Amino acid sequence: MPWIVLTVAGLFEIVWAYSMKQSVGFTRLGPSIVTLAAMLASFGLLAWAMRSLPLGTAYMVWTGIGAVGAFIVGIVFLGEAVSPLRLVAALLIVSGLVLMKLSSPS
Repeated sequence: MPWIVLTVAGLFEIVWAYSMKQSVGFTRLGPSIVTLAAMLASFGLLAWAMRSLPLGTAYMVWTGIGAVGAFIVGIVFLGEAVSPLRLVAALLIVSGLVLMKLSSPS
């Protein structure tokens, strides 16, 4: 269960990163509210998952999901650049997440 909660926390991190971009520096109310709500949900779920997962593992997986997810959202929805080197970098992050999960005792 902690891994599912941690994954959802990472997904909320993607939501707040995207909505923060859409808020244009917190100048648009709707996306600003979504950003703050998603941040609270993400941090709260991360804290819950950390009750039983190791700190380093939980934090790395949470930030990795957010980083790779925001990278994908940027490409798909915001038209950000795709290059082979950027794709390799994202693949390396995902590989690290998988190895961290496999090496975790929980």
